[in-house]
Amino acid sequence: MPTARHTLTVRLPQGATDDGPVATALAAASERWWPDGPHPRLWTETVPAPADSARAARRRETETRRPLGPGQLLRVLLLRYEEDGAGESGGGSAGGSAPAPATGATDDLAGASAGGTAQGTVRPPVPRPGDLVLVADPAALDATSLRLISRVLCGELGPEEVRTAEHSPAAHPARVPGPDALRRAAATALVLGRYEGRSSVRVTVPASALDRPGNTLGAFDGQAVLEADLSEGRTVGDLLATPLSPPGDDAVDEAVDEAAPAERHVARVQDQLATVPPGTPLIDLVLLDETESAEQLALGRPPRSAVPPPRPSRRIEDAFADQVALRPEAPALTCGERTLTYRELDSRADELAAGLRARGVRPGDHVGLCLPRSTDLVAMMLAVLKTDAIYVPLDPDHPADRRARTAEDAGLRLTVEDTAPLTGHPADHRAPTARPATAPAYVIHTSGSTGRPKGVVVPHSNVLALIDATRDDFGLGPGDTWTLFHSSAFDFSVWEIWGALLTGARLVVVDYWVSRSPADFHALLVREGVTVLSQTPSAFTQLMAADREYGERRGRGTPLALRLVVLGGEPLDARPLRDWFDRYPEDRCRLVNMFGITETTVHVTAQTVTRRTALSGSRSVGRPLPGWYVYVLDARGRPVPPGAPGEIHVGGAGVATGYLGRPDLTGQRFAPDRWHGGRMYRSGDLGRLLPDGTLEHLGRIDSQVKVRGFRIELDEIRHVLLADPSVTAAAVTVSGDAFLDAAGVRIDAYVVLAADPAGTADDIRRRAAKLLPEHMLPASVTALPRLPLTPNGKLDPSRLPAPTADAPPGTAAPAAADPFAELTGIWESVLGMPVGPDDNFFDLGGNSLYAIRLATAMRERGLPPVALRRLYLSPTVRSLSEAVDE
Repeated sequence: MPTARHTLTVRLPQGATDDGPVATALAAASERWWPDGPHPRLWTETVPAPADSARAARRRETETRRPLGPGQLLRVLLLRYEEDGAGESGGGSAGGSAPAPATGATDDLAGASAGGTAQGTVRPPVPRPGDLVLVADPAALDATSLRLISRVLCGELGPEEVRTAEHSPAAHPARVPGPDALRRAAATALVLGRYEGRSSVRVTVPASALDRPGNTLGAFDGQAVLEADLSEGRTVGDLLATPLSPPGDDAVDEAVDEAAPAERHVARVQDQLATVPPGTPLIDLVLLDETESAEQLALGRPPRSAVPPPRPSRRIEDAFADQVALRPEAPALTCGERTLTYRELDSRADELAAGLRARGVRPGDHVGLCLPRSTDLVAMMLAVLKTDAIYVPLDPDHPADRRARTAEDAGLRLTVEDTAPLTGHPADHRAPTARPATAPAYVIHTSGSTGRPKGVVVPHSNVLALIDATRDDFGLGPGDTWTLFHSSAFDFSVWEIWGALLTGARLVVVDYWVSRSPADFHALLVREGVTVLSQTPSAFTQLMAADREYGERRGRGTPLALRLVVLGGEPLDARPLRDWFDRYPEDRCRLVNMFGITETTVHVTAQTVTRRTALSGSRSVGRPLPGWYVYVLDARGRPVPPGAPGEIHVGGAGVATGYLGRPDLTGQRFAPDRWHGGRMYRSGDLGRLLPDGTLEHLGRIDSQVKVRGFRIELDEIRHVLLADPSVTAAAVTVSGDAFLDAAGVRIDAYVVLAADPAGTADDIRRRAAKLLPEHMLPASVTALPRLPLTPNGKLDPSRLPAPTADAPPGTAAPAAADPFAELTGIWESVLGMPVGPDDNFFDLGGNSLYAIRLATAMRERGLPPVALRRLYLSPTVRSLSEAVDE
């Protein structure tokens, strides 16, 4: 089999294997041969075997078969052997005969031409301790020139004796893959990389491509491997200059199917590789033609049976007024023992709206609502809309400093923390506002990478479009009872509040502490006869456990009246739902998994979850709602093939107005929708559209994460830490898999302290708690002398140590005889770490979901039930033990 290189193996004389003289000679020869560079370097290696052993022969042969790197003219390897063999030297070389010394070997170089191997035949009288292996590009060195250089390296000639005039590059093609073979392999690698979302792909160049007439590629025992680097910034020239390697033992990716469409895509890319300039970025190569792109875009539309409703032209308060007129005495809102009818809720909103006007609120103003969950929270939202203003929810459970930052960002005219000052004003029933339905209704703030939350402005029409898109499919109507389970600052609450009140249903407000206790919440669902429930998967997992426990206590039966459960906010692992279907069959209670984003008005897609879905472990989030569109696009904004990963873009009726006061960021994330008109939102989420039109959500592309349904920018946490004067550098990491265990998702921080820090890492965490809500607060802050960096100067997460936290003295786990031992054991089983009697549950990484698990574990061990509120007030083993004793 012809080779694609000039190779020469020469045996060094006894005692001539010192790399110093050889390296000096190589440098001197290079200066004469290539005065302008590049200059080859000397490589050295010790083979742990005799020179005439089979192992040594294989190593020499491997080196002569290995291709040159991009731009490499000559490779020189000095092989040393651990011991000499006895007798005649018989180890094979690349050409199959024994290595020969340089002396007297010049006449044996007839084979050193393109397609041949330069080699000598003179056998040494005694075994030699080392070899020089030279591999040259025939375009740079002909056979005679290669021999001259080898004699210089062996000390037989001085550099001045090398006659540059004898350098005559061979007129043979370089030993690189023939164009068709290389382009085919490169195109296959790129298509595989696009299909699977990978930046590194290894593909085989088959023997049939190597052996065609006119192809001078060395075959490496019938095949070679292209190791393609497809990372960002790589060009066509980079890809085509990639050297081939022997197959080796590493796994090689399967070749793409010969069937369409994969084969079409490979052929299309192969044609582009032959015609575009070498500097063309790989991302500019196109896989899909116009017809295929149109077919892929069609996958992201709602089913044909789901006809999008007309764009709403009315506002939220007008749609609510319709329900008041239809059923004024029907129950609208329940909180505790109090229930307001639609007429009463409307009257209370009118009264509060009059109070807002008296306080100077005008159309277009932003009004902050920092109220506990109550009937007045919902009434205030209506009141703000009735004044033609915009409501901005502020969670009273968030740190005061964070609320202050949000208020400053929103430019609030007024913040309502108590409705008493707004009460007592006579309602002034004004004519309906003339402002359009496209005017803003609310602003909800999400985590921002700059360290400050960013406000998402959502118009009235988007909310009505969401209700219209789901009303018929979900059967929403006056016979339902919903829950307001989530914080008003979390956009899931928009769906809960207006989904109920704009369809004539009753809304039950869930007290904060009840929402944190699955048993209490379950009791509320039973008592109120709730039929429509919205939950994050992690919260629903806890509710399922409470329902199972209730059934075990009360015997068989299905006490919940639920007919529809909407899951969203975080990835859903459908496998644990099988137990739910045993108690609540699909024809009794429908489970719907929905994917959504604050910037696209809560929900985008819907997937009905069935027992079969649960058994298969599907991650599908379904197809778009009527009026919504989903696109999965590459970095150039082009559709990717079906099943290939890309960034999820959302267009249609739910796209928000933009980010409050941030035109640059709005321009980056809200782009024109060139397919359906209007604008589309670049989500930053990774996903893929399957051939049946369903969307699989694959996680975040950037540093954003989901923790218990909340969208979090890790950079926001980092900015808060860096704002502490005791911190000079900071890094934030997240561990755990939300798909497998949402409660186990953990945020940890690492800081480099200033020379004279104000306190410890634990003090820094306590100060961060004044700005960060509980779900964003790192479970630990670990102080390091410096952050580990990669050679490129970036953070190297793999070198970060295991997280630690400053713990007070005496935190070792108590002995078995300790009065707190049983409780301590429960804490340790939940948290997965040693716990001392005075360790704070939340400082050890505890969160609301872990708190629920802790309460459940205590109940299962037969300990007296402790209200979840008590854990927040008594967050140590010692204080909680005292509460249990009481």
